[in-house]
Amino acid sequence: MNAALTWILELVASVDPVLRAVLAGVGMFLETSVLVGLVVPGDSIVLVASTAVETPAGYIALLVAVIVGSLGGESVGFALGRLFGPRIRESRLGHRIGRANWRRAENYVDRRGGPAVFISRFLPVFHSLVPLTVGMSAMSYRRFFAWTAPACLVWALAYVTFGSIAAVGYREMSGQLHVAGYIFIGVVAAFALGVVLVKWLLVRSERRHWDHPGDGDANTIDDDFPVR
Repeated sequence: MNAALTWILELVASVDPVLRAVLAGVGMFLETSVLVGLVVPGDSIVLVASTAVETPAGYIALLVAVIVGSLGGESVGFALGRLFGPRIRESRLGHRIGRANWRRAENYVDRRGGPAVFISRFLPVFHSLVPLTVGMSAMSYRRFFAWTAPACLVWALAYVTFGSIAAVGYREMSGQLHVAGYIFIGVVAAFALGVVLVKWLLVRSERRHWDHPGDGDANTIDDDFPVR
């Protein structure tokens, strides 16, 4: 296990640091862009890239790239909502998302305002729908940015810090423990489960702000595509 895991980590580390940061930033741009974020695994891209961080400069560079990519994607979603929101909602793809999901996103923004922008960054499906929905609302871009920027910062800090620390810890243990690879995988799995738990708790806490009589099963966010 150690040999295979070390080979994978060294393969990631062999990628040029600038290219690695750019790819992570692009991944987050796509992950937070309207609708694209439903299929692009930006969180996985960032975690993989962060395992190659070995210096403070590399950490900061990757962190900045992820934050800039996230903010860029969120801003594009807002702009598309402001310019083409109703058309997108009535398009074939918009219908595929489901009217209930659009209604829930609108309810959430109307009832929670700025906090909905911050919290939606950590919610499945809504992290892609809310920027577009806010663009169709009366909220200004300045206010939207003021709420989404700290959310992007918190998200980036969590993923980049965890990935880099976990990889450094594995490299230190791999020469001493034969089970270091299993420990690394267990830590990553625990982090993933923690992320799922946080999302689940947020859904339970925030659901009352977007649900509306007639929206269907209150235990689901989405009715047409898989929640990620």
